[in-house]
Amino acid sequence: MHVDLNAFFATAEVLRNPSLAGKPLIVGGLGRRGVVSTASYEARAYGIHSAMPTYQAIQLLPSIIVKPCDFPYYEMLSRSFFAYVRSYSPLVEEASIDECYVDMSRPMADVEDVEGFLKAFQNGLLKQIGLKCSIGVAPTKFLAKMGSDMKKPLGITILRRRDLAAKLYPLPIESCFGIGRKTAPRLRNLGIATIGDFQRRARADDPALLSAMGKFYYAVKDWVNGRGDDSIDLLPFDPKSLGHSETFERDTSDYEEIRGKIAQLSREVAMGAQEEGRAGKTVQLVVKDTNFKSHDKSISFRDPTNKESDVFERAIGLYEKNFVGLEIRLVGVTLQNLIKPSEETVQMSLWNYREYEEMDQTKLLMNELNRRMEKPMLKLASEVKKHDDR
Repeated sequence: MHVDLNAFFATAEVLRNPSLAGKPLIVGGLGRRGVVSTASYEARAYGIHSAMPTYQAIQLLPSIIVKPCDFPYYEMLSRSFFAYVRSYSPLVEEASIDECYVDMSRPMADVEDVEGFLKAFQNGLLKQIGLKCSIGVAPTKFLAKMGSDMKKPLGITILRRRDLAAKLYPLPIESCFGIGRKTAPRLRNLGIATIGDFQRRARADDPALLSAMGKFYYAVKDWVNGRGDDSIDLLPFDPKSLGHSETFERDTSDYEEIRGKIAQLSREVAMGAQEEGRAGKTVQLVVKDTNFKSHDKSISFRDPTNKESDVFERAIGLYEKNFVGLEIRLVGVTLQNLIKPSEETVQMSLWNYREYEEMDQTKLLMNELNRRMEKPMLKLASEVKKHDDR
């Protein structure tokens, strides 16, 4: 089972301020370089989406509500989400701050009304924590992920191998998990418009596909044929770095072209870190020259960041100091030494402390009783991991 929270950051802001419910809302960076991290479904109706520059979203809808990211708060809700999922099954793989894979083989072994069971899971999460989710159930992780993406918000999709021709193959190739914005145009140029087109061409191991995708082709071929990974990785989700790189169509030393590419990569890296609820202390810039030799330089921050402007300023600074004039064929930006901001030792003000606690009067009362008893005697049910002793 793949569980994906719907518009998580935007929903979190509505939980904190219910007056925002039903209104077009985005969460992300402010200013000219700010980027939309999450858009509410009301905002998406106007063509606004994640990774869009914030100023463009405002141009599309001047009245849109913009909220800055609050990662300690989102991390708190995320922990409650994972605790809720583990109350059903201890076999949970955290894929990011707002999604996970769950081995439901045992919990659902004797379930007759599968749709009803999954609906109860959804409703329980909404009632207990206030979060909406979409669910995909399938024999592999890839198919489960594709299933959860098919219906949003609050969708449930069961994707069996016998369903692939009807449910998976008609989807556009861009919707295939793992095929990014660089690979999809290459496949379209080969006449592959849908996942089904890819599956049919892959039957004979079309060499054009291998040329367009490299070794990753074999993984996708297995995925779309209902094969692939079905094991749950129980290690905590804890990436230490996040990076993006891109090869130029032609070797170049043009400053403006390279600067634009560094800006784009910095935006992608910052967005990825924000979506994972991580911040980094080091920015690394990598360039590959015309002889395919890699060069890299890095710089560290005093405080961790995931702001696009911070990443870009350091990355372009590294380029200007070390590589101006060098003919290059590839450039990459990486944010390293990632941590969860909530794990940093932070002096939280009484105002912020109250702000978080007052979201939930039950939590406030529980904390007050725990303080009086000088022991953490009380917990929310959603924070307790249930053990299956069957």
